[in-house]
Amino acid sequence: MSFSFKVKNELARIELKRNCCQKAELTALIYMTGSLQLSQNKLALNIHTENPASARRIFLLLKNLYEVNSHLLVRKKTRLKKNNTYLVKVSETEKVQNILQDLKIIDGGEAVSGINRNISGEIIAKKCCRRAYLRGAFLARGSISNPDNSYHLELGAEYEEQAREIVTLLKTFEIPGKMIPRKNGFLVYLKDGQQIMEFLNVIGAHQAMFYYENVRILKEMRNNINRLVNCDTANVNKTVIAAMNQLEAINIISMNVGLQNLPGSLRQVAELRVQYPEATIKELGEMFTPPLSKSGVNHRLRKLEKMAREILKK
Repeated sequence: MSFSFKVKNELARIELKRNCCQKAELTALIYMTGSLQLSQNKLALNIHTENPASARRIFLLLKNLYEVNSHLLVRKKTRLKKNNTYLVKVSETEKVQNILQDLKIIDGGEAVSGINRNISGEIIAKKCCRRAYLRGAFLARGSISNPDNSYHLELGAEYEEQAREIVTLLKTFEIPGKMIPRKNGFLVYLKDGQQIMEFLNVIGAHQAMFYYENVRILKEMRNNINRLVNCDTANVNKTVIAAMNQLEAINIISMNVGLQNLPGSLRQVAELRVQYPEATIKELGEMFTPPLSKSGVNHRLRKLEKMAREILKK
């Protein structure tokens, strides 16, 4: 079961409360996946979905709001697609017109003169209704990737107006959605983990949001640990390379000048480095009596390396 499927199942089980929110959610579902069918002067409303929980949700919305006993049809996909598709159908012309007029999808009148591609301001006037509309849009044509793999959420739209209105609705919740054209319509998407969590919270998918947050925290912890390990590894490599260069310099001095002929401060640090080749600068400093600072040890070792370079030049 995909993560999108789980999120939609959670959304489809949210309790139906205010009529205004139910209308907003149903409006989104009809706008995104609905179609009108005219046959023998009879008008039918078809709403498609691939999620059985979403189909039940549409059925309940129609029944609660308009006392419509719609038909629920199940169709098997052809070719390689294995999932079923679900069709919720309202076949009575008068009821179809009443529904579409009440949701401001068509204007009033006896005949269907044209579809309003823009959402009515009445439908999304309240903040709770804007949440419900976005929930319906996700149930209709939304998808979200599993956060274990990547952060990506998208909402499909057939018309540019629909996509732009979704972007506008997202902005009312301070979520900056982006829109791009696609072959069969338009796409509104989010690719930031925090923004996706805020969207899930807005539409009421709280279980999915908590799961998303847990995954994000674990991923950030793993990334931080990896960064620390990489940093430590890099520091160890630098320490080893520096120690090898210092030992090589001490060896050159020993063969050409002799460590016994060095000033006491340089001879002491050279002997300690030879005796403890894997020790850090800090650890070498602690071996002096009294202890020497890191900068003091570094200063002496750099003097030895400079001396070795001068010997090689000669």
